[in-house]
Amino acid sequence: MNVAARKHEHEAVRLAKRLRHQVGQAIADYNMIEDGDRVMVCLSGGKDSYTLLDMLRRLQAKAPVRFELTAVHLDQKQPGYDPDVLPAYLRGIGVPFHVIEQDTYSVVRRVVPEGKTMCSLCSRMRRGALYMFAAREGFTKIALGHHRDDIVETLFLNLFHHAALKAMPPKLQSDDGRHIVIRPLAYCREADIAAHAGHEGYPILPCNLCGSQENLQRKVVKAMLADWERLQPGRVENVFRALTKISPSQLADPALFDFAALGTRGAGADAHAWLRDNAADLT
Repeated sequence: MNVAARKHEHEAVRLAKRLRHQVGQAIADYNMIEDGDRVMVCLSGGKDSYTLLDMLRRLQAKAPVRFELTAVHLDQKQPGYDPDVLPAYLRGIGVPFHVIEQDTYSVVRRVVPEGKTMCSLCSRMRRGALYMFAAREGFTKIALGHHRDDIVETLFLNLFHHAALKAMPPKLQSDDGRHIVIRPLAYCREADIAAHAGHEGYPILPCNLCGSQENLQRKVVKAMLADWERLQPGRVENVFRALTKISPSQLADPALFDFAALGTRGAGADAHAWLRDNAADLT
């Protein structure tokens, strides 16, 4: 092995260690995995989910708790999909797995008008199928491959398009209360994941559901963040860290912090009384 090859190998090992450390830190910070957990790792066939499975396997060997890992993949019946790729890979590394078959492709193509973004409907249908399977099989945690950049992008998408200050939490409970969803890659940079996936040579499955159509709004936000990072390296990391240091009293949500009671000396404010004359002026 020549000098360049040795250097590349050394960098790849360091990167894998850094990713493993970040995943372990996220798991510890949010108590993502407990003793006896049966973790369903959602494997799409992309770089993120492959890296997620890889890091969880590496941590499983030395973790302070015992837990099971099972890879679960959803075959959406997309044109050109090769059903043999993932099973062959998972058998090769000795990971238990299930492949769910559901023709979401036909549904999405039928329901969404030509030229419209299909990602939202596809995502909801995929999530529904995975949640149903998790409930039926008794998995205690559902692991998704969203990383730090996904979380920051979602923050700005919600801010710009939905007037809401929210992102993707590293750990959440599903709306029906039946599932705990974890995102162990929450501290990991997408660029690091891409580099790691390239070194490992994962058999990537492209998303051909809509010709690899990308959510246009997310694409704009991703470009904006990339520009910020070029101008000021570390800015995206600072945005993510801000999500972990929330000061409710320094924002403006009266449901999150009781501004009305702050410094009051008597009865609370009566909104109707304050707005009565204003309402008359507007007629």
